[in-house]
Amino acid sequence: MKKESLLNYLYRFFDIIVLLFIVFDFGYDFEDNYDSLHIVGLILLSVGLLAFNTFKFFNYSFKSNKKVVLINMILLVILLVICGIIWLLNSSFPAYYILQKIKPVLEGGLIFYFLLRLMVFVRYIYDIYFNPAIVFVGSFMILVLIGSFLLMLPSATTNGISYTNALFTATSAVCVTGLTVVDTAVDFTIVGQSIIIVLIQLGGIGILTFTSFFAFFFRGSSSFKEGLNTRDFIANDGLKDVFRAALNVVIFTLGVELVGALFIYSSIIDNPAIENDFYFSIFHSVSAFCNAGFSIIPGGMLNETIFFNYYLQWIIMLMIILGGLGHNIVFNFFYYLKTYVVELFKKKIVHKKIRIITVNTKIVIYTTLLLLVGGFVFLFISEYNNTLLEHNTVFGKITAASFNAVSPRTAGFNAVDYEKMNVPSLLFVIFLMWIGGSPASTAGGIKTSTFALATLNIFAVARGKSRIQIFGRRISSESTSRAFAILCISLITIGVSIMAVLIFEPKGTPLLTVAFECFSAYSTVGLSLNFTQTLSEPSKLVLILCMFIGRIGMLNLMVGLLRRLNHQFYEYPKENILIN
Repeated sequence: MKKESLLNYLYRFFDIIVLLFIVFDFGYDFEDNYDSLHIVGLILLSVGLLAFNTFKFFNYSFKSNKKVVLINMILLVILLVICGIIWLLNSSFPAYYILQKIKPVLEGGLIFYFLLRLMVFVRYIYDIYFNPAIVFVGSFMILVLIGSFLLMLPSATTNGISYTNALFTATSAVCVTGLTVVDTAVDFTIVGQSIIIVLIQLGGIGILTFTSFFAFFFRGSSSFKEGLNTRDFIANDGLKDVFRAALNVVIFTLGVELVGALFIYSSIIDNPAIENDFYFSIFHSVSAFCNAGFSIIPGGMLNETIFFNYYLQWIIMLMIILGGLGHNIVFNFFYYLKTYVVELFKKKIVHKKIRIITVNTKIVIYTTLLLLVGGFVFLFISEYNNTLLEHNTVFGKITAASFNAVSPRTAGFNAVDYEKMNVPSLLFVIFLMWIGGSPASTAGGIKTSTFALATLNIFAVARGKSRIQIFGRRISSESTSRAFAILCISLITIGVSIMAVLIFEPKGTPLLTVAFECFSAYSTVGLSLNFTQTLSEPSKLVLILCMFIGRIGMLNLMVGLLRRLNHQFYEYPKENILIN
């Protein structure tokens, strides 16, 4: 056991060496990074890691540990074999030229190796601290801090960046918000943009989900504590299939993003203003599905080269809706279609009257459709003689109105200058931002199910009923209480944020502008009335906190801090409180 403990300490030492190499390689744009000696150092590091992992493989006693080390060994062997093949294919060229070809492969392989080691470290955190809510909140906090330091690296930005701006950008990316105090397309290099998109991906579906994915994929099992942590984030009912569910979530997310990237690529392939079509497609596919709203083209969707690209806008809209619905809803609906098709073609199967579409799925889909259709109709009428005049065709007006109805539901892509919108339209957009997307999705806001339950409870009280009944089911009182708690906490948080920003900003700052910004931050939307980049330093800190609370949920944090495991097996006498 002492021998294994020593090996673990050595393992972490090698992890630090790999991290330093990666930071030095990407973060500091020295000419020495491109000389032969530096690349030889990367090769030697890879060989050293392979040798150490081989030594660990033969000295570890636990089978699960051996499996993880074996995966590391396979990765490093593949990495070195690819480098060898590149060397053989270019053997007629000078060694300096060949090393330049090998360098990107080594960098990519070592980054992936470090990510695997990071997942192992997160799993170690599960074992030493048990509180799912705190672990969930802590994972986001650590990710934000790491991202902020990475964005401070010299090669991440074109002209440097203050730590407050780096922290704001990292928080906005991890919380999939999209508010930016600097221009992502102009002020960040491709290294900085790559850091941002990784933060968006990890924040969108959760580092806990990724950790469980790797644990299940490489080990075939995970700890009970890890199951509790992951279950809460992916909204899985039980522990039995939580890791397989995490596996499905990651595969579904990456699959949808890949397909979305291909469609985006087909829509901008003839656009000369976009230098790297492939990178643009990947970035915007991830950003759209994760409802982040970041863009690497100046002006975002308002850029004149894509402003009238309606095909691209419909692709972005579909990605936003899929990400905002959540994997639970998509999987449930897919299972329903699968069962329907199987029963349609196999007549021998006995048709059982079993509910496949859950009440949760019905509530989310109906509420989503109501908000999308209602938002489109309202904004089409309200903005027909205003911002929609920029579009000459009926299809263009329909597309613009549809995009304006979809994007406020926590996506943050702006295909219109919101400063030019009518006040009624802005108020309706704030309403859409506040509701947001669906639970267990990449979207923010109070969620569609929360809004639906609160509305249904109002009608139930008006009719003199003590509980909500819908679709032949009775909604639990716990769900209703949680919905109203979330609703109240959101309004309190947003209200405090608005007052704080008004205090820190110059006198005369419009209330509507500040309210729009705070609703956007809390609901992790990313839309703005061109106010974000003018914020003072204290106001930036207020919005950072607002974005973080909006993403993790204040209720989750309070549950983690205040909940106690001991149960009370008694009740106090009931007392009625006079209301209204």
